[in-house]
Amino acid sequence: MSVALLGGPGAPSGTPGIPGIPVALSTPSPAGPSSSSSPSGSGQAGDYLVFYVDGGRAAAQRAAEAAGGTVRVRDDRLGYLVVRTSAPERIGDDPAVVGVARDRPIGRTADAPVSAGPGRTLPGASRPGTAARAGGAEPLADRQWNMRMIGATPTGSYAKARGSRKVLVGVMDTGVDGRHPDIAPNFNRALSRNFVTDQPIDPNGKKLDGPCEYKGCKDPADVDDDGHGTHVASTIGSPINGIGVAGVAPDVSLVNLRAGTDSGFFFLKPTLDALEYAADIGVDVVNMSFYVDPWTFNCPDNPDDTPAERSEQRAILEGMRRAVNYARSHGVTLITAIGNAGGDLGKPKTDTTSPDFPRGSEKNRSVDNSCRNVPAELDGVISVSAVGPSGRKAPYSDYGTEQTDIAAPGGDVFDGGTALRGPSREILAAAPEHVLRAQGRLDAKGVPKDNSVIRECRAGKCAYYQYMEGTSMAAPHVTGVAAIIIGRFGKPGRGGLQMDPAEVERLLYATATPKDCPSPRTYRYGTGETQVCEGPASRNGFFGHGLIDAARAATVAR
Repeated sequence: MSVALLGGPGAPSGTPGIPGIPVALSTPSPAGPSSSSSPSGSGQAGDYLVFYVDGGRAAAQRAAEAAGGTVRVRDDRLGYLVVRTSAPERIGDDPAVVGVARDRPIGRTADAPVSAGPGRTLPGASRPGTAARAGGAEPLADRQWNMRMIGATPTGSYAKARGSRKVLVGVMDTGVDGRHPDIAPNFNRALSRNFVTDQPIDPNGKKLDGPCEYKGCKDPADVDDDGHGTHVASTIGSPINGIGVAGVAPDVSLVNLRAGTDSGFFFLKPTLDALEYAADIGVDVVNMSFYVDPWTFNCPDNPDDTPAERSEQRAILEGMRRAVNYARSHGVTLITAIGNAGGDLGKPKTDTTSPDFPRGSEKNRSVDNSCRNVPAELDGVISVSAVGPSGRKAPYSDYGTEQTDIAAPGGDVFDGGTALRGPSREILAAAPEHVLRAQGRLDAKGVPKDNSVIRECRAGKCAYYQYMEGTSMAAPHVTGVAAIIIGRFGKPGRGGLQMDPAEVERLLYATATPKDCPSPRTYRYGTGETQVCEGPASRNGFFGHGLIDAARAATVAR
């Protein structure tokens, strides 16, 4: 998912005059359970995002004030107010209001490393250690089956196009470890921002992010206390520097747009702020390896939900649509992970995982295709499914004929179609050392305790890498290829280069390698689970337009 030059590192929401940040009308209180998580209609005051219809700001403000609320922040570009109120349902009843959502964590990363845990070894796993360099490749390149699969190699795309320092790639995630030896050379500290404030506990008093490491619970913009965002950033743009691995586009600039807390949850407002900021500073492509919740499926009018819950989901849908449209209109190509529930997003029937914040709030409800997984099912967002080392769709990867746009390597620890074994079937990328130590994956001397972690040392300095799998790992491969395309064809503009997102998308699909559905189309995995692939090779529910191809993208004529 730094020394900031536009208003200081991690400028708080509501700071006037900073591009991408709404105007504060009153002084916001610190984020925390008391100010951001009170349930709708509870009588306890909380902050709510009130989205209004076009031209309806004044009416929405009157409705908020009539309900005893105080307008604290106004965002005219995305059309919402942040209102402090104890009666959100009264505001939501006004015809000028589209929806009302609590200002609370509404998204989370969905991937985690598959391993035996600290102190144990996965059966059949390769031994930890440093791989030898071969053919001018990076030291750990022989572990990157994913890069070979898409042609990101010294004889493939690296020889033709590696992106450009002028291409700004935004990583909207849990943060980016900007000091990691295999991130630092490409990390843009000046533009990176942290839009979140960590929360030690959730509204029920249970541990959420844990004790704060920095004053005000605000991590610097080069910190990742989860590891997910660093892994994503590494796959996109780790440099070719004789250390560890190389990313798909090793010459780009990586910009941390942190929208997730240490625990992996995302607040709606920081997510919107991050997209606006990316658009305003000229970021070219943004990777979104998270999904928006507390609702796995956001339903605008589900009879199984209360009026307040329906209003919240309408607000999430509308707010994210507006943010996506704003970003695209400013030249930002948007890439997202499709999701990891192994389901057909075009044919959902039940949702048993929502709302998932605070934990324990889940309920059983019926859903249909009017409900949307966000951002994967939003227009203007490129959704990526995941494949394993044999090229089959990973069983965890969501899919759908309308939803899957393109496929990329995401890892599959159960994929027995190659000679790879154990975690080496997953995606290897950079990991923050302090996170691995906190997880108990390293011993006192820094030696990995299990084979999901690799230590690579040179000249007395060590860097760490971790195997992970998920559609979150697939999406950054597509983001890297998009960066290659922009580096080749982008024109000078705000921030560096600019290119129409529709043209980037066209070239991504045109250079992808079509993949047909398996035969039979009802594919049975080793666990006995079955999934049905529909559509032709040119566009189907498992692979979309096909498997991403960095080598073709690096050479295709426009």
